[in-house]
Amino acid sequence: MHFIRYFAWAGALLLAACSAPGPAPLPATVATPGAPRTHAGPARNWQEYKLRAAQRIVATSPGETFTGPLPDPLQSIPVLQVHLNRNGSIRNISVLRVPGQSPQTLDMAIRAIRRAAPFEPVGHLPQPWQFNETFLYNGELKFQLRTLVEAH
Repeated sequence: MHFIRYFAWAGALLLAACSAPGPAPLPATVATPGAPRTHAGPARNWQEYKLRAAQRIVATSPGETFTGPLPDPLQSIPVLQVHLNRNGSIRNISVLRVPGQSPQTLDMAIRAIRRAAPFEPVGHLPQPWQFNETFLYNGELKFQLRTLVEAH
């Protein structure tokens, strides 16, 4: 649990450091499914929204993620596009990249996204209400999310 809080804090601090000048948002508290979310407010843009969504996916997938350097080569790389309703619920999940190795990771990634839903409402953000996520699986079939890897 401490790792999840650290991950959420680290992501929020990095986002604050990389964002445009202005008051830094308070770190997001990662919520569990069905639990209320506590943020400094709605995500200001799609980049911030995607970071919060990635943090939530990781937080709701204990035991399915890994930390540290990415292996070379990765075992599997499914890429998904998540289409949202105004309230943050999932409307549809599209597959943008089917992994060539370990095809079961595609279903694993879809389940991780569904487990994290609903996400924050998106009505205040420009349409289309969607984001892409790339799952980076190692040989043990545990994942990191590209959004969080790139944020570090």
